[in-house]
Parts: sequence; structure tokens; C-alpha cells
Amino acid sequence: MKKTGSIAVSLLLTTAMMLSACSSNEGNKETNKGNTGNGNAAGEEASFNKEGLPIVKDKITLQLVSPKAALAPEYNEMEIFKRLETDTNVHIEWNNIPDTDYVEKKNLLLASGDLPDAFYASQFSDFELITYGEDGTIIPLEDLIEQYAPNLKKLLEERPDIKAAITAPNGHIYGLPTWEENELGTNPFFHVINKQWLDKLGLKFPETLDEYTEALVAFKTQDPNGNGKADEIPLSFMHMQWCMDIAGLFGAFGLPDNLEHRIVRDGKVMFTATQPEYKEALKYFNEKWYKQGLIDPESFTQDAPQYLAKGKTPDPTLGSYVWWEVEEVVGTAQAANYALVPPLTGPTGKKTIGRGNGGGPGRNAFVITKDNENPEVTMRWIDQQYEPYMAAQIHWGPIGIIYEKDANGKLVNLPLEDGVSMGEFRQKVAPNGAGVITSEHFKTIVDMEPRAQQRKKDLEQYYEPFMEKENYPTIFFLPEELDTINQIEPELIKFVNTQRAKFIVDGMSDKAWDSYVKTAEDMGLSKLMELYQTALDRYNEEVKK
Repeated sequence: MKKTGSIAVSLLLTTAMMLSACSSNEGNKETNKGNTGNGNAAGEEASFNKEGLPIVKDKITLQLVSPKAALAPEYNEMEIFKRLETDTNVHIEWNNIPDTDYVEKKNLLLASGDLPDAFYASQFSDFELITYGEDGTIIPLEDLIEQYAPNLKKLLEERPDIKAAITAPNGHIYGLPTWEENELGTNPFFHVINKQWLDKLGLKFPETLDEYTEALVAFKTQDPNGNGKADEIPLSFMHMQWCMDIAGLFGAFGLPDNLEHRIVRDGKVMFTATQPEYKEALKYFNEKWYKQGLIDPESFTQDAPQYLAKGKTPDPTLGSYVWWEVEEVVGTAQAANYALVPPLTGPTGKKTIGRGNGGGPGRNAFVITKDNENPEVTMRWIDQQYEPYMAAQIHWGPIGIIYEKDANGKLVNLPLEDGVSMGEFRQKVAPNGAGVITSEHFKTIVDMEPRAQQRKKDLEQYYEPFMEKENYPTIFFLPEELDTINQIEPELIKFVNTQRAKFIVDGMSDKAWDSYVKTAEDMGLSKLMELYQTALDRYNEEVKK
């Protein structure tokens, strides 16, 4: 039965493909693609405006595939796209796929050859961009940008780093950028302490690692919540998780860490997790913290809901934690009792904290396929979303709904209705699929969200003065480099992270450390770091051009 069904499906697919081919050969592709039926190239050329709006005199339809957030409406119902259609005279026939199913269905479309004109918010991996670019499934975009995308062309001329980030190693641009250059991810590890408990116990605000340890000991032993129970949790975190880990505290030993265990100093790539400073940090955390019961044992296994609940117990029980929004962990009622902890001075006598890797522009916001018969129109349509005011609206929502312009022409946030979450509302009004908002735009074009403004102020006040100067940028690796990374890095990082937890909980001997370092080398660590160094050198040369 299964075999018969498979044959039947194959016959249906073959018939459908033959009919599709015949239809294309008979000249019906214009109708399928939504062309206006001018009937000849001269007519289409006459309808197309190389500059100004509308883009075409006679309305044209493009077929686009895009993921869609759970709370978002179909994109034709989204106000920002209605306005774009009015301005451009280009109608989009959207194939909106739920974001949870998008990657699978995108891959099926690519495998079948049933291609749209373009993929919006494409989620093409670097490997896919190069593979489908070199086999012709998607087309190079640099010439189209030069001729038909004045907004994007201007951006890339002003910011060669963005151009370098989206340019494949073979020199082509296959996908367009998307970015919010707010630098909020430069340090995701905001360290928080219960200031009310410090005051109650007569402790100074910690400036050194040892003073911080003394505070944790007092939290555990002196009943700072006053309920007569030993229910205080001196320190809780989530092992090796974004914005929840203690990686920032490794800086007290002179070598800040991050989730990739990969930093850059003076242009040289280093793997932190085999360095002597890393070893000293782990020994300290084991001997001074874990053995004294100062670390929540669930820090190595808990999920986010479990973690966040610890800050909202009826009697406050959480002494210190890592999260970049104080209120989200302990709630608005308790938030004033907590304060951010700047980098701590450790054995080196210096304060330093790491800088997160990546953070540069994405390069897969928009790709155009080989089946697109109107690439010039398509490029002009997407270029509208790189005009700075429109880029802001694509990312957060339209003027009149999310924003109004102030006297200086800057987009400022309108108040939300009571009970409305900006994170959820943003899904409903903004596709957040393309466009770049640079740090300069945040000064002159658009205000950050209030929550982002607070985070930025905290970074500037507490962390940026002590932050590493360099990081590992978002680099476009060669296909063979990606193969090597995928062969080595996942298992290596899994091993290193497992050992980190083990060393903190159980401690380590010099013999155990040496064995650990040797195993990391045997897994290909040196080869991996050489690859990262080569790619970084190539990237830096490209940026200089």
C-alpha cells in the first residue's frame, strides 16, 4: 500500500511539473507571477520607474515567502505593508509560514524548485547563501543594489563594515542586511545583588571579588530576610545560558569569558577555557563558593521559569543573580531593593568584563530567486525598507501606531495601553524582516524602546568602562570552513561546558586539568582556533578596502 501510494504521488508530482512547464512555455508565467499583462518587454519597461514613487505605473504582483510570528496577522493585513503598497504600486502575494514551521517548509520549497520571487526574512544560513548562490537558485544582488537601491547603496558606502559582513567570500552579495545597532548585547551578563540585605547586615557594597564572597556568606548565614528560616539563596544563575551565566565574573581573574569561550585581544583569537586564568577562576568558584553552599545547586540544571520564580517568593530569598532586567526576575515591587554590580576587582587588581561576540548585521534578510522576472522592481521595493524612517517602522511599527514625530523630526514612542506588552504588540504591527537602524539613527531618526533605553544606560554606567575592546565579529565563513567548524565545535563546546560545571561542583586536581586540556586539543581545538584566526584576518582585510 505504501509503495502504491508513493508511485501515485510521484505520478501526480510528475504530471504537475509537466503541466507547469507547458504553462511556462506558453507564456503564462506573467499571469502566474502577477504581471500586469503589458504583453511585451517594452511595455513593462515603460511602466517601470527607475527613481521616485510609485515604482511601477501599472500595478504588479510579486510572490514572497516569509516566516510569521505567532501573534502577527497575515502580512497583507499589516498596516506597514498596506502603506508600502500604496506608495510603490507593488502588490505582494505573501506566503506566510508560521515561524515554528518555516525552516522545514522553506527547505521543501527549495528542494522542489517551486520558488517564489523572493524570500523575506529568509533565515538562509551562510552555507545556504553560498550553496544556492553558486548553483544559481538565488541571484547575486550587488549590481541590482548599485542600480536600483539608493538607500541601501548609501548605507553600504557609509558603512563598509556592513558591506563586508554581507559579502560572501566569493565577492557576491546574496542576502541583504538587517540590524539594530544598539549594542545591547555587548555584555549580556548583568550581575545583580540584594542591596536591602547588604544594608540590613551592615555590609558595604562589594567592589572586590572577596567582598562579594563575604556578602554571599552573610546572606547564607545571617537570615537577612528575617523569617527565621535558612531559605536564602546567596547566588543563582543558569549555567552557560545567554544573559543568565556567571561568565562575566571570570574577568576578575584577568581573562573575561563568554558563551563561545572565544575572545580577541590585539587581533589574536584566544580560547579562554584552557587558559591559566580560567583554571584559577574555576578553583575559586569551587573552593570559595560551592563548597560553602553559596551557589544554588540547581544553577546547573534549572530552566528559565524555575529560575525566574526564585525571585518572586513571598519572603525574598534571592541574594544575587544574573539577568539583564532586574524587574523580570524579582518583580516590580522588589526591584528597588536590588542593584547592579559593576565588574569586581580580583587577584589581578584590575576590573574587566568580556564583550559578547557577533552582534553585527544579519545577512539573510532578503534573497531573490532565479525565477523572479522583475528583479529591478523587487530591489526597488525592498530598498524602501532601507530608508531610515521606514527601516524603524519595519522593525517596531508604523507612525501613528507606535510612533509620532517630535519637533526635531525624530520618531518617539507613543504610550501603550495599560496591560499591553511591547514585545507582544511589536509582533502584531512590525514584520522586523529587513532594514538597518545604525547607532547614528538612534540619535537622529528613532528613539529606542524604553526598556532598551534603560539597558543601554546600565551598560554605559556599569560595564562599558571596563569592557574588552575587541570581539569576534559576525564573519562569513567559506563552505569548507563551516564544515570544519561543524565537525569540531559542537562536541568541543559540549565537553568544555560539562567540565566547567564538574570543576565548579567537584573541584579539580592539576592532573585532572592537564587531562582536560589534552582532551580539548585532541578534539581539534588548535585547528579550530587557526581557522577562526584565518577568517578574522580575512574579514579585517575586507573591512579595510
